[in-house]
Amino acid sequence: MRKSLFAIGLLAISYSVQAQVLCHVDTNANMYVSEGTLVYSGGGVQTRGNGLLDVHGNVMVVGATGDALKTITTTGGDKTDGGNIVLRMNTPATYATSTYGQLYVDGLAQGNVTGIVSKEYRNAKHGEGNFYQQMALPFNGKVLSSLSAELNKTFSSTRYSKNEILYWNNATVVSETKPIASATTVPYGYYMLGSLNNNLDLSNPPGAGGVYTVNGSPFSTLPVANLVNAGNGINFGPNGTYKNSYNERYNTYLYDQFEDTTTPWAGSYGKNIYEFGNPFLTNLDLSKIGYLEGGTVTDGNAINNIWAVQYSPGTVQYVNNVGSEFTNALTMTFDETTHIPVGDVNNLMVKPMGVFIMKLRNNNPQTLDFNTLRRFNNTARVDGTSYSVTANKSANANKSVTATIKQLGVIGLDASGKEVSRVYYVVSPHATTGHQVSTATTIQAATDSSNKIVTYEEGLNGGEDPNYTAQYQLYINEANESNFLGKNVLMYNFDYNTPGQKIVSYKFEIRENAEMLTAGTHQLSSGKGFYYKASNGTVQQAKQGVVIPVSSQSYNLYYGEPSNVVLATNDETKSFSKTMIVYNPAVSNYIVRFDPSWKKADIEVYDMSGKLIISKKAVDASRDFVIELNDSVKSSYVVKVVSDKGVIVNTKILK
Repeated sequence: MRKSLFAIGLLAISYSVQAQVLCHVDTNANMYVSEGTLVYSGGGVQTRGNGLLDVHGNVMVVGATGDALKTITTTGGDKTDGGNIVLRMNTPATYATSTYGQLYVDGLAQGNVTGIVSKEYRNAKHGEGNFYQQMALPFNGKVLSSLSAELNKTFSSTRYSKNEILYWNNATVVSETKPIASATTVPYGYYMLGSLNNNLDLSNPPGAGGVYTVNGSPFSTLPVANLVNAGNGINFGPNGTYKNSYNERYNTYLYDQFEDTTTPWAGSYGKNIYEFGNPFLTNLDLSKIGYLEGGTVTDGNAINNIWAVQYSPGTVQYVNNVGSEFTNALTMTFDETTHIPVGDVNNLMVKPMGVFIMKLRNNNPQTLDFNTLRRFNNTARVDGTSYSVTANKSANANKSVTATIKQLGVIGLDASGKEVSRVYYVVSPHATTGHQVSTATTIQAATDSSNKIVTYEEGLNGGEDPNYTAQYQLYINEANESNFLGKNVLMYNFDYNTPGQKIVSYKFEIRENAEMLTAGTHQLSSGKGFYYKASNGTVQQAKQGVVIPVSSQSYNLYYGEPSNVVLATNDETKSFSKTMIVYNPAVSNYIVRFDPSWKKADIEVYDMSGKLIISKKAVDASRDFVIELNDSVKSSYVVKVVSDKGVIVNTKILK
């Protein structure tokens, strides 16, 4: 009969630094770490034979360089087939919200970490057509060919086969094809695994258990990552038309949602971007990496030129304990003055095997210490609390700044309370109202209508700015809290009154300096608060955690109570169309993305001499229209789009 033990004998007779192994799980023994518990070992850990360390909760192994993490055979050799230290996914059927076993290894020399850890894994599919699964591989020196058996998918080294494994090179801004038989994993690696014909369906694993299992030796303490020269010196060409070392145009895969979307490929577009994978088998908390916290507590990171972080390329969990829908990636931007994050702050935790993208404002050298970001908790650490991996969330602490960053999050929920989409409105004393020519200080982040709720660039007197309505939409919108006090920002819902409408209610999430207000609170430290108004309703206070029914396609959002809510056309959405002309790197051309209320449209394209070069009548507005321009001709064009009801959209584009 299999023995079930909690503490299994000591091979070492003391706790001295000479001890190789402090905790030993012998053959036929089972050490079970239950969900929500923490087991700490102040030295090495070892299993023997079929001994099992069954981790549903959290395990810390903290030792000295002479200590070891090992899985051995009954005769004492290295056991390399896995199945001995197992990190479980506790509820695979609901993998987006499931808890999972985590392992923290620190202080051990990497050469003494030879034990094989088996990580259970399940996740949503990623990418257009689900052709590439993006993930971290937090194992030291794991040969990539071993993934074929573990993920029920035969990988190859043939580029474009969608069976290859790609690795993102930050310096050259390209996904490199790795030789499957010989390539091994490296720390911080961002990998893309080909999944032709959806063979690699990580949301629906075959066989019993509902999970895949990936095996390897974990990393111990890692050196800091250097952040410098990402894309430095690379010329992407006009509109990204130059090619990388694989003869691929940059505009077919590179996208920068943070630079000025009205002039893509200018300035530092596509540069200073770093793509990383979580190198550890614990969560990473990225919420405090932009500044040193007040007092004696800090994670040691202060990236003073940080612009933004984006986490998860696919389906993610936004709302605690209620599930998720297909949504945009989690995104947070950092205020340029205080470096306080805004946007998806609290839930921006990078899970084990998760990946993330960082954007810096310039190429000034920085470092990122991953070691101090490890955290068992699944929510961001509150400012001022211990950065220990075991630190609990506690009461708010004040940051050592005088200006506060205030943000209103609006979360669209379906009938079951699951999130479908969200958007943010942020104000501060030093934020800029309206469109910014310079991107040196902005904290805005763009999106498109695939994110069902969006806001639009505000006019200086309130309402949307028609000069930019057809050019971009915003996921994170900012305005100055003084000169835009009481003025409205337009929020638009592309899901409203459409077949299969999902969003039936909005939930408010309010933060100040990244910390959540208490439930039911409206007033911020300024004595003011956020407000909302449906186009067919009245001005109401937005309160933390309150859920309201959706009663209109458009809403106005305010910081500070509006003194005059009769805002004429600024308070209505019908005056401006939501049709956009945007560049789509997937087709290497500009497209017309229509207002969802349009049925048909006429499209005309003129060159700069006034000559009509494209004319299409009664175009179906239910799908994007590709403006097929000659790649060999570099010029400016004027696009005129007219709806079947006479609404006109004019935009100038540069090819």
